[in-house]
Amino acid sequence: MRATAQLMDERVAALSTQARGAVQARDWATVERSAEALVAVAPGHPEGHFLAGLAHKAATRPLKAIAAFELALELDPTRYDAAVELAGQYSFARRNGESAALLDRYVGQLVNSPRYLDMAATTYTEIGLPERAWPLYCKAVELQPEIDLFQGNKAACAVYVGELEEAKSIYQRLLASRPAHQRNHYYLARLGRAVDDGHLRQMQQQLERGNLPPEQNVFLYYAIGKELEDLERWDEAFDYYRAAGDAVMRVAQYDIQADLALIDRIIGTCDAGWVGTEGGSAETAGRAPHTPVFIVGLPRTGTTLTERILCSHSRVESLGETQFLQMVIRRESGVHSVEPMTPEMISAAAGKDIRRIADGYLEAVAYRLGDRPLFIDKLPYNFLFLGFIAKAWPDARIIHVSRHPMDSCFAMYKQVFTWAYKFSYSLDHLARYYVAYRRLLDHWRATLGERLVEVEYERLVSDPEAETRRLLAALGLDFEEACLHFERNRSASTTASSVQVREKIHDRSVGRWRHFRTQLEPLRHALEQAGIAVD
Repeated sequence: MRATAQLMDERVAALSTQARGAVQARDWATVERSAEALVAVAPGHPEGHFLAGLAHKAATRPLKAIAAFELALELDPTRYDAAVELAGQYSFARRNGESAALLDRYVGQLVNSPRYLDMAATTYTEIGLPERAWPLYCKAVELQPEIDLFQGNKAACAVYVGELEEAKSIYQRLLASRPAHQRNHYYLARLGRAVDDGHLRQMQQQLERGNLPPEQNVFLYYAIGKELEDLERWDEAFDYYRAAGDAVMRVAQYDIQADLALIDRIIGTCDAGWVGTEGGSAETAGRAPHTPVFIVGLPRTGTTLTERILCSHSRVESLGETQFLQMVIRRESGVHSVEPMTPEMISAAAGKDIRRIADGYLEAVAYRLGDRPLFIDKLPYNFLFLGFIAKAWPDARIIHVSRHPMDSCFAMYKQVFTWAYKFSYSLDHLARYYVAYRRLLDHWRATLGERLVEVEYERLVSDPEAETRRLLAALGLDFEEACLHFERNRSASTTASSVQVREKIHDRSVGRWRHFRTQLEPLRHALEQAGIAVD
């Protein structure tokens, strides 16, 4: 009996060693075969299920990975590696609350594992909790300072939590050893205004040495353009911005008609009659202890500035930018598509019980909520879903932030974005989308009336106290001096404006587009032809 057990232990050890070697080699087929053999030999041993989870994770099979990691953890609750891997898969599946709870339970066991410290910190960041990630990244780097990945992750988190000098120092060290790392050049360029051409020349030299196709130079193009603009070399800057946008468009496979059709469907579906119909939303809102404040608008229009002003108030907290509203609308629609949102999803979701959308969203954000009565969700893209917001929460605050059309479009044109804003890489697409966006905004004004609180970026930066008082009054909040000093707010920010929110309010960006008037003439003409005043 003892001999049989010993043979089984030896077999388990041999298969585990084989699989672990395959993990290092990223030979996932061998990992999967070894895991299957391990489970067959010892189904009650956590190792086989853990290795199966790694194989499913590599193959992007999140449901199977979750099941495997859950079983491994059930068989051995001390396996912090399974816990951290499982938390990452929960995050991938947008089960963020479960992810946060699991990490909180196991983080104390990670003190001697730099790999899993870094992995746990990355998951914390993904679920919107970079302040919990920061000490873990610091510890991982302390244990293994020679690992560039750990250093780079720490630098990115340093920006989110306001440790800008630390981030700058790390990126400079990383670039000293790996000068060809384009994203690190881009991240370093974002950390402050260039005052000389030292870093600029390094990037231009790297561009020449690399001799890469344009689509592989996107981050370097944007970084060079940004520093040229800082140095007021306007024409050169625009050439690089245009090169970046053109490079993205070569590989984006983007059809603007899909975005325009989505806006058309929203306007046709979410009208005043639909928003005003009874759906039980008052019952949902009445039992919720927290009231949402949605800040929306096009990106780069001042939504983050507005958020920071408001979350400096004692009665307001911010969740930053979350994808939960769209996630719940998509899920409740029952429509399956590779696209994140489609006209069919809008039509289907509009016919469902609005309480399911309201409850699903509040359940998704619950892990982030503190004890303040108002919480902000600041995702610009949510301007598409204002009808669902108004119908789901009669007491929700809805804030729309706008900016001069040309400044708004140009600010988007020179920024790297994710899937949601593919229209921003072409001046023609920008013009067409902006016209559709303005049509949607007019629809929301007519549909929502006074429920839509509007903020103009130019007025906010020119007279911040008066505009802040007006905004707070519109939200039913008393004025607090802290709102005028949002740069002192130490809470994390993970938006594209995470550097700017550490500065005092300024108007340097107002009228910025005029330095590029000649290059932006096609955009200006297209907007004017559509009846949008730009001067």
